[in-house]
Amino acid sequence: MTTPHDLDDRLRAELAALGAPDQRRDLGEPLPDGGPLTGAQALALFDAQVTSRLLDLAGRWLSGFGEGYFTVESAGHEGDAAVAAALRPTDPALLHARSGAFYCLRAAQAAGAFPATSPEPEPEPEPGRSWSESAPPGAVSHQDLDADPGETEAASLPVGAGIVVDADGDATVVVPDLPQPAPDDAFAAAARDVLRGIVASAEEPAAGGRAKVFGRADLAVVPTTSTAGSHLPRAVGLGLALERMRRGARPTDGEADATPWPADAVVVCSFDDAAADHATATAALNTTGWYDHTGLRIPVLFLCADSGASAEGWVAATLRSRPGIRYFAADGTDVAATYRVAAEAADWVRRQRRPAVLHLSTVRLMEQGDDDAARDPLLATARLLVTSGYAGGEELLARYDERGWQLRRVAEEVLDEPKLASPVEIVRELAPRRPVRVSRAVAEAAAHAAGPGAGARAEAFGGKPPELTGPLTLAQSINAALADGMLDHPGTAVFGHEVAARGGVYGVTEGLRDRFGAARVFDTLPDETSILGLGLGAGLAGLLPVPEIRHLTLLHGAEDQLRGEAATMRFLSRGAFRNPMVVRVPGLASPDGLGGHDRNDDSLGALRDVPGLVVAVPARPDDAAPMLRTCLAAARVDGSVCVFVEPIALYQVRDLYTDGDDEWTAEYAEPGTWADRHVPIGRARVYGIGSAEDLTIITFGNGVRMSLRAAATLAGEGVGSRVVDLRWLAPLPVADIIREASATGRVLMVDETRRTGGVGEGVLSALVDTGYVGAARRVAALDSFVPLGPAARQVLVSAEAITQGARTLLAR
Repeated sequence: MTTPHDLDDRLRAELAALGAPDQRRDLGEPLPDGGPLTGAQALALFDAQVTSRLLDLAGRWLSGFGEGYFTVESAGHEGDAAVAAALRPTDPALLHARSGAFYCLRAAQAAGAFPATSPEPEPEPEPGRSWSESAPPGAVSHQDLDADPGETEAASLPVGAGIVVDADGDATVVVPDLPQPAPDDAFAAAARDVLRGIVASAEEPAAGGRAKVFGRADLAVVPTTSTAGSHLPRAVGLGLALERMRRGARPTDGEADATPWPADAVVVCSFDDAAADHATATAALNTTGWYDHTGLRIPVLFLCADSGASAEGWVAATLRSRPGIRYFAADGTDVAATYRVAAEAADWVRRQRRPAVLHLSTVRLMEQGDDDAARDPLLATARLLVTSGYAGGEELLARYDERGWQLRRVAEEVLDEPKLASPVEIVRELAPRRPVRVSRAVAEAAAHAAGPGAGARAEAFGGKPPELTGPLTLAQSINAALADGMLDHPGTAVFGHEVAARGGVYGVTEGLRDRFGAARVFDTLPDETSILGLGLGAGLAGLLPVPEIRHLTLLHGAEDQLRGEAATMRFLSRGAFRNPMVVRVPGLASPDGLGGHDRNDDSLGALRDVPGLVVAVPARPDDAAPMLRTCLAAARVDGSVCVFVEPIALYQVRDLYTDGDDEWTAEYAEPGTWADRHVPIGRARVYGIGSAEDLTIITFGNGVRMSLRAAATLAGEGVGSRVVDLRWLAPLPVADIIREASATGRVLMVDETRRTGGVGEGVLSALVDTGYVGAARRVAALDSFVPLGPAARQVLVSAEAITQGARTLLAR
């Protein structure tokens, strides 16, 4: 294995051995073999590569004395600097962890430090004056020419040399030295960003010391967790959203400039060969090809850096075989070839608005065998500069050393910068809550629906708005609230498997496509990872996505899109990026086990464990609509990521106590009452049964209906109960829990999730943490999956079990 010290020594020796060019060439000239780069561009690519390599060495150096906390190197992948050069600095980029050179070149591009492809021609010298007001720094005088400069034989001068004519008419041939990098140029600034991440500085521009990522909003670099290609589905979603917006879809606030991305932007997403085999990357590539096959355009350039760790030829065969994705390939150690192919690929994606993959063959230095060092991309670029006549080996070595001292100085400076030192600082951008603004947004939606938007609303509902249709079920109330949300927010998009064609698995979205069109209500592949990825990208683009996951059981296979991607976006970007989203999930269980384990899942622990995620569970129709409005407003105002879990067993339920009592339906609130009936995140609903002084039952979802039935039975026995519907499982309504528990001193937690890891554990912990000293007991589902048919009743909570649990608690 090549050590950092070996790599540095070898590169220095190789640079010194390159010697001087046979004929000097001006940096403004293109490559002599007709390549696509000028000398100045090749030098800038070398600078980006050198900066990235030195950052790898600095990371190891810093970690060696306990001041560096990230050592994933980009060594061997530095050819991706040429890909960055082929793109525009406004093209959104989602980069994996070995993208140091790409990031450094992107920073130089944005700062105007990457030379234009076609440099301006040098002006002709005025008679009696030099090519510049003074000779270039470091100019070398060869001879005084007595003859007229115009009579000098051009072939006798080095290419790129100049003739300086002084006031006396004496002429001098000068050849400029390679310009030295400025101490604080764009590459130094990029290095400062990366070093701040390595040392966990609170001044780091992306995550502010929370993580080491490549990201900066002003560079159009979106931070990613880089966990085995988990960012690829977001890239696909962003590409699809950008193209839809280019064709007329409107962002959430209706403003044309609500998205930071240009109309013709190309999304670039990099990953390595190991991620190419990961299920998440496979899902993203498959979804991209499927959309292209169906005629939907996605301008995404996938960049695969293949260091050869997989079976020989496997990655190429895999990427070539992807239907609907054009394949490009280049030697990633050759910047000229990489730039040429990358420019072709980027131009194709930009013009066609279709996806492509650029397969770069690379090496992974410092981690693999010594044989790979022969293909060091830095050495290849140095050879190109020398053989083309732009620089000598000693000059490049001096430049390498100068960059080294530059980074050493920056590293020492960032070591003195502050670290995150308090919990408040760390979680500040995790999931900000601005309840007053959310409430105001709901009130504004109500005012618009009742005022200027009344006509459009009446038309959308066919002249009969939902408040005039009589009592609604839970499913009907959610459908009406979705329609109102889409009327209020023009950037709202509802999508998922068959949500347009069939109204979703349970018909909750029925009729929405007819009302709002296929651009805003559309079907996707039945792949939950891709569905969430589309939502992540759409939210990043400025839309308000409302994806539907068919069943809670299917969400678990895609949870990293919520945990690792959605919930971390603000955390990793200090709030510069956000991905607002409201994910609808039919979930929980029915008492007869209809559909078996596939459709009955009471596991919510994985969702409640995600920091910042909002988890809502409406039980009643008159809660579902205002809670959904709150989630939509929070997503829009705060960029919140919300999961709206809809109890499938309650979708069509109409009765509470007896058949035909219709007490589980509710009238839909007219817009004028929405503000008064607003349900803030983290506030419970309390039902008083009888005197409501003897027992507090805390529950949610299906448990609400069962607890109310049990409370009615207990009331016949003289026991007064208050039933607390949590409504929000994250964050829990702790203040309401404590208040209602203290009112009776007896708490029965009715938890339809499992006993181990269930919601009840969180509720009881909240009681203990706040000093509750009363009695408490749990009625929870067994630690079992939900079986099919009547056997489900043996493991799930029932009204009878609640009644018996209450009696046991009261008997203490």
